[in-house]
Amino acid sequence: FLVVCPASLLANWEHEVRSRTTLPAHRIHGASRADALAAWERDGGIGLTTFEGLAHVPLDATEHAPDLARVGLLIIDEAQQVKNPRAARSKLAARWARSCARILLMSGTPMDNRLDDFLALVELLQPGLSASIPGHLGLVGPEAFRRAVAHVYLRRNQADVLVELPDVVASDDWVELGAPEERTYRAAVEAGNLMAMRQAAWHASGTTPTKLARLLEIVDEATDEGRSVLVFSYFRATLDLVATTLAARGLAVHGPLTGDVPVARRGELVDGFSADDASVLVSQISVGGTGLNLQAASVVVLCEPQLTPSLEDQAVARAHRMGQVRTVRVHRLLGSGGVDERIVEILAGKRAVFDGYVRVSSLAQAA
Repeated sequence: FLVVCPASLLANWEHEVRSRTTLPAHRIHGASRADALAAWERDGGIGLTTFEGLAHVPLDATEHAPDLARVGLLIIDEAQQVKNPRAARSKLAARWARSCARILLMSGTPMDNRLDDFLALVELLQPGLSASIPGHLGLVGPEAFRRAVAHVYLRRNQADVLVELPDVVASDDWVELGAPEERTYRAAVEAGNLMAMRQAAWHASGTTPTKLARLLEIVDEATDEGRSVLVFSYFRATLDLVATTLAARGLAVHGPLTGDVPVARRGELVDGFSADDASVLVSQISVGGTGLNLQAASVVVLCEPQLTPSLEDQAVARAHRMGQVRTVRVHRLLGSGGVDERIVEILAGKRAVFDGYVRVSSLAQAA
């Protein structure tokens, strides 16, 4: 068997394989990749590799005889990462899919922006199926669309299968930009720099930015209650500011967890955070927002709205998952009168499409 996943999830997969099966696990990654590959080919079991590492695993079956494939099951975790059919990693995944008798795509977010993203994944599972669905999906309607993909798509929502989970209480925390942040924002607008606009509320000279002031209130309240906190941002400068400020206040701060942190070190950061009481993990949302188990935290702060609903939902799901015993509080920090307002509107439109076409699967309903 072969599992393909982001590098940050290799350790998690290896731990779960060893704790739940008697099959050998081989991490085909890093300096010992060649030895692990040889052991996997010799002994069988479960090979674990990354999207980049998949290129180094020999594909020895022909696309016309998948039943003869050496790999009995290919699992692609966080499968939304192969949704772009023009990307090299997606083309390689498609070759593997055509060459394996069985393939399982796993994703909590099979659609980020458009239904075309979802259909690209459907195409990996059954080539030609997406072509049978009219290009103008409005002519099909949500129910007909769900029926068309029912035999390759099973979605289980948290509320359906984890009925013992506590609630999530989410709030949009709007703040007024102070004069220094307003000047920074206007300069970003004049420059036409969207990323600078999104960060403006965090950067002010000579005073505490309004979003940071609200974050400190949230963290103080949480730690007073003995709760641990996850702080997510897309931007490293924001994470550095948050981590430095919180550490200066004497709080137990872990991170920032970013893409520059080696995979082994990421596990150490998560373990250290989970072992601490009333601590804070500061993480880049694209790194810590998927795949990790962070249910030691029960407060989640999003420093700015993200560009896709799935990125926000996945980040919240790091805390709101099996093992959580406390109500999860989620705070999304928003600056009024600026680009945050427009992003929130766009997110609502994307979420409406997801809810109509992808949130429910006909297979799950029938079962």
